[in-house]
Amino acid sequence: MGRVSRRTFAVAALSALTLAPAPAAPAAPAPPAPQGRPGRRRRAVTQMRGMWLATVSNRDWPTRAGLQASEQRAELIEHLDTAVRHGLNTVIFQVRPTADALWPSAYEPWSQYLSGSQGRDPGWDPLGTAVREAHARGLELHAWFNPYRVALHDDPSRLVPAHPARRNPGWVVPYGGKLYYDPGLPEVRAFVQDAMIDAVEKYAVDGVHFDDYFYPYPVAGQAFDDDGTYRAHGGGFATRAAWRRDNIDRLVRETAARVKKARPTARFGVSPFGVWRNASTDERGSRTSAGVQTYDDLYADTRTWVREGWIDYIVPQLYWNIGLPAADYAKLLPWWAEVARGSRTQLYVGEALYKAGDPAQPAAWQDREELSRHLALAADHPEVRGHVFFAAKDVKDDRIGAMARVAADHYRQPADTPR
Repeated sequence: MGRVSRRTFAVAALSALTLAPAPAAPAAPAPPAPQGRPGRRRRAVTQMRGMWLATVSNRDWPTRAGLQASEQRAELIEHLDTAVRHGLNTVIFQVRPTADALWPSAYEPWSQYLSGSQGRDPGWDPLGTAVREAHARGLELHAWFNPYRVALHDDPSRLVPAHPARRNPGWVVPYGGKLYYDPGLPEVRAFVQDAMIDAVEKYAVDGVHFDDYFYPYPVAGQAFDDDGTYRAHGGGFATRAAWRRDNIDRLVRETAARVKKARPTARFGVSPFGVWRNASTDERGSRTSAGVQTYDDLYADTRTWVREGWIDYIVPQLYWNIGLPAADYAKLLPWWAEVARGSRTQLYVGEALYKAGDPAQPAAWQDREELSRHLALAADHPEVRGHVFFAAKDVKDDRIGAMARVAADHYRQPADTPR
């Protein structure tokens, strides 16, 4: 897609698949909230039915930076109402896309995707409004954070002077034309947790959500320069890769503990790239031939996080059609079900609604039934507790009616979210 989003890298990974990867105006009256929130009769069905609401580069919302507060608020409310109309029960709202904030943060500047200028107060509180309005509609609101991405450019001088990355230049690694915090620095790991927990303490969020960025996706011909950090902190590890994985493991375990302490009712989940490892690399891996493997390339041992129960839920991005030779949805789905079996970690499946009806996608994605077939396959695996759709703009536009087909086939009865 022309705009940058977390899925830009997932799409790039797919292309690398080989056979060998001012105060806001009052909102319009809300539609009746589905049953299932406290004080209402519980439903018989329990299932995650979610959508991601991406803000990086204004992917889903707001439609452009610099809108009036009342316009931004109205657009946000429209996305929540759209979720209700399609039978969804959860919105995963991106509130820290690039080391910034969509709430008045004590740690980081206001996001440029609101006003057009990093650090400028937009005149309202998007996260606070999203939590309140989602709950009024019977929706859960999960706050989505990107831990280590600092900027979609590699020029620190473009950050506001008070930005933590400018005050602490040793924390930052330029890579692939972007800026990242160095995950190997203990002070970075502590800071990004502080920045995220600030929101969890202030708002009654139902969940805390990480996407698929840990160490960045590989860029051909470039190396992520953490030599100094490895020399200082990598002692005791046989390889740099093992040390990097430990850094990410620590982030996940520590964040889980801090979320539970700050807001015991909130759940912590992760949405990784859909291939942990290929079976050709590791006999425990999936029958895929992906050019990207989270264990080896992003240093995210997602299988262990599930098996050890470190996270409350996982949403692997299974963004491929049934029958794709290199990454077949029908093979990855049972692989993830087996990983989740017997674990306390709940399994939901990330679905590529954004591909449905996109003329650049293969024939399978021109069929409005493709996603409905995904849910039908998942119904045969009790470990799959629901689905999350990327993303809100695509739920709203529903180019070929794929989302309407899913709702008609699978979402006729309201559902509570799993707990």
